[in-house]
Amino acid sequence: MSEAEHIGVLDSDQKVTPDDIRELTGAVTPHFAQQVRVRVGRLIEGLDPEDPARVFGEREMARLEDLAHHSGQPAADQAH
Repeated sequence: MSEAEHIGVLDSDQKVTPDDIRELTGAVTPHFAQQVRVRVGRLIEGLDPEDPARVFGEREMARLEDLAHHSGQPAADQAH
């Protein structure tokens, strides 16, 4: 993924929806989490705080931030 790539919704007059955010964040690995987090931020930056896409996007950004620091191994307290 490249920061220079176009995000379809950003390049059009379409209204951003939670489904747009979900499509972007659905199958993200820890390796790409920060890049996708930046993209989500760009998608929601102009939306009203109450907009459903912004609310969902902010939740996803927090999840992606956490995912970026996750190695894929369970935490010590979660190991069986």
